Amino acid sequence: MKKGDFIWTLIMIAMIGFIAAPATNKIFMEFTGEHPYVSGFIKFSILATMGELLAVRIMKKDWSSLPKGIPYRALVWGMLGMLIVLAFEIYGSGVISAQEKGLLPQGRKIVYAFLVSALLNTTFAPMLMGTHKITDTYIDLVYKNPGERPTLAVIAETIDWKGFLSFVIMKTLPLFWIPAHTITFLLPPEYKVLFAASLSLALGLILAFAKSRPVIKS
Repeated sequence: MKKGDFIWTLIMIAMIGFIAAPATNKIFMEFTGEHPYVSGFIKFSILATMGELLAVRIMKKDWSSLPKGIPYRALVWGMLGMLIVLAFEIYGSGVISAQEKGLLPQGRKIVYAFLVSALLNTTFAPMLMGTHKITDTYIDLVYKNPGERPTLAVIAETIDWKGFLSFVIMKTLPLFWIPAHTITFLLPPEYKVLFAASLSLALGLILAFAKSRPVIKS
């Protein structure tokens, strides 16, 4: 095991231990309930960034090719995590309201969970992932061309939108995210938080992997 592997694993063990241990689990749950935005920022900035780093490690076989600007990437993840906290509440409550008004079908809890997940991942998720793609590319370009500030036009031209749409949107959303978030909304509130946090690790992995894929030619 390389030094980077050991450090990554140690951080994950520490986080899992903090969440799982009865004494600290209570602190985690109370803090999450009282400070949802702050806890969302912390969880996603750490776990999604670690997922992104792990993807690079798996694909490059070492830790020497890590992306530049990791603190800035973690900051972006944290801000997106705060947005996800709000989106979960809006979509979760919105589906209940729509069901009560007859705008969506009612049924067992799995029907509710699937509807929330399907709506979340077909409307909100593409915007979230597209925003991350833009910010990630901006950071890459800043470090690639020091002293320059890339315009939105340059960023848009740099991104492989065909690859993003064909893989991230058309494959990971229906095959992974809708089923995964269906499980999320089946869980009690306290476990929902834990599961959503773990999914942010997968999100970092998926987006980093998508970034490494060969550009799809016209």
